[in-house]
Amino acid sequence: MSGGANPERGETALMVGGEPLALRPSFAALVEAEQELGPLFDLVERAADGKLSLGDLVALLWHCLVDREALSREALGEAVLALGLARVTPVLRAVLQQILAGK
Repeated sequence: MSGGANPERGETALMVGGEPLALRPSFAALVEAEQELGPLFDLVERAADGKLSLGDLVALLWHCLVDREALSREALGEAVLALGLARVTPVLRAVLQQILAGK
């Protein structure tokens, strides 16, 4: 698994199996996410309205995952389900804040 997140680099961490997975909404990651999910502003609006699908949530986190070799996208989805939305929401919020506010 990847190491802990570095907030100085705009990273946040998702704890999976007791290990922190670093997430960084880099330009490249966000371009990939946008190609799959559509415009980021629409994604942020859907999240704010409580209309972000589980698939969209996992896709955004997957694209922002620093070490995609650490776990498959399917495994990330299963981890999100196991953690529950209440524990994943702060991580989503941190990623969305980085998208909106930048570094």
